[in-house]
Amino acid sequence: MLIPKKVKHRKWHKGRSRKRVVETRGLTVAYGQFGLKALESARFNSRQIEAARKAITGYLNRRGRMWIRVFPDKPITKRPPETTMGGGKGSVDHYVARVLPGRVVFEVDGVDPETAKGALRRAAYKLPFKSRIISKE
Repeated sequence: MLIPKKVKHRKWHKGRSRKRVVETRGLTVAYGQFGLKALESARFNSRQIEAARKAITGYLNRRGRMWIRVFPDKPITKRPPETTMGGGKGSVDHYVARVLPGRVVFEVDGVDPETAKGALRRAAYKLPFKSRIISKE
C-alpha cells in the first residue's frame, strides 16, 4: 500500500470538501494511451488504490504498462473505540488522496484498446467515485 515515507506534519486538519470545484492539474492522458478520469470529488484511500491497481495488472496479464497518477498524502486520524471525549486527537489511521472532478487517476499503454478499456472498467468498480475511460486522441 502507498504511504508517505516522511511527512512534515504528522496530523493534518480535516479541511472541507469542495464539491463544485474542478481540478486544474492532471486533466489529460500524459503517459499512456488510455486513462480513467474522475467525474466526482472524493477521498481515495491507499487500499482502494491498491485494489484498483491489482484489478488492472491482473487483467493486463503482464502485458502493457500502467501508471498511477495520484498519491495518498493526507493523513486521516481515528480515535480508539470506547474512549471518552478529550485526550487530544487520535492517531493516524490511514492516508488518502483528494480527487476532484477531471483528474486522471490511472493510465494504461502498450495493449489493444479493448484490453485497456476492460482493465480500466475493472478498476472503475473499485473506486469510490464515478469515472470515465478516456483516450489520448
